[in-house]
Amino acid sequence: MKRPPSLQLNDRAVILSPAGKIDGYVVQDAAAVLDSWGLCVEVSENALCDAGRFSGSVAQRLSDLQKAMDDPDVKLILCSRGGYGTSHLLGALHFSGIKRNPKWVVGYSDITLLQAALQDCGIVSLHGPMAQHFSDEGAEDIAVRYTKSVLAGQPLEYRIPVRGYSSLNRKGEAMGKLFGGNLSVFCSLLGTRYLRIPHRGILFIEDIGEMPYRVDRMIYQLKHAGIFRKISGLIVGQFTGYEEDNLMYSPLQESIRDAVGEYHFPLCFNFPVGHVKLNFPMIMGETASLKVDDDFVSFIQ
Repeated sequence: MKRPPSLQLNDRAVILSPAGKIDGYVVQDAAAVLDSWGLCVEVSENALCDAGRFSGSVAQRLSDLQKAMDDPDVKLILCSRGGYGTSHLLGALHFSGIKRNPKWVVGYSDITLLQAALQDCGIVSLHGPMAQHFSDEGAEDIAVRYTKSVLAGQPLEYRIPVRGYSSLNRKGEAMGKLFGGNLSVFCSLLGTRYLRIPHRGILFIEDIGEMPYRVDRMIYQLKHAGIFRKISGLIVGQFTGYEEDNLMYSPLQESIRDAVGEYHFPLCFNFPVGHVKLNFPMIMGETASLKVDDDFVSFIQ
C-alpha cells in the first residue's frame, strides 16, 4: 500500500463535494481551519452547486474529483460531506494520476466507496471528519486535531476505555490492514470490483439512521459472504439515529455480537468513529494493531 506524503507548510488542499450538497459557510469554515494549518486551500469549481440532493450534476462532481486526483501539486482532498452520490462517479474515475502521485483523501460515510476504490488501487486514505465537523467543532476539536496530526505524519495511537461494554467485547489481539467504513455503503460494494478484502484484515463498521433489523440483515450479508471468516479483528463504531426494536431478539449491539459469536477474533464496541463528535481518524488500508482487554481498547497505526 502506498501512503501519501505527510503534509508540509504551503501544500495545496482542495475541498470538493463528490456526493451531497452543502452550505457555502460550512465549506468556508473548513477552509479557514485548513488555512490555519498553513495549507494553501482551494474550493473546487462545483463544490457548492445544488442539483436536488446532489452537489451538482454527475459531470460536475466527476470533473472536480478527477481534476484534484490528477493534479500532482494537490496534496490533500477533503470531501465536504457524504450523503449519497459517490457511486455515480466510480465507474468513470481514472486512478492513474493518483497512483503516480498519491495524496490524502479524507472523508467517511458515502466516501467509503471512494476509499474502497483507492484501497483497491493500493493507496491508503483517511476515514475522518469532513467539512461539517470542521465547521461545527473548530480547529481545537480533538478529532480535528488528531486528523491534523495524522496528516502531518505523526503515528496514530488510541487507548479507549471500555466503559460498560466489557460484556459484549471479546478480548484478544489482532494485526492487519484496516478496511470497512459505513456499513450500508460497504455492503453495497460486495460483488463489485472495487472491494478488496485484505487477508487477516481488521474490519470496522459504523452507520446512522438504520433500523436494527436492517443492520442485522447487513451483518448477516457479510457473514454469508464469508467476510468474517477472513478477518483477524472487528471494530464496531457508533450506530446512531435509530431506536431499538423490541420485536428483535436482542438490542442492536447484542445482535451483532450474537451473529459473530462462532468466530474467535477480538471484537470491540463503542469505538469513537462514525456520525458523532468523537469521530477519530483511522487510516484505511494501513496495517493496524488492535488489542481488546478488560479495561481498554488499544488501536495503533
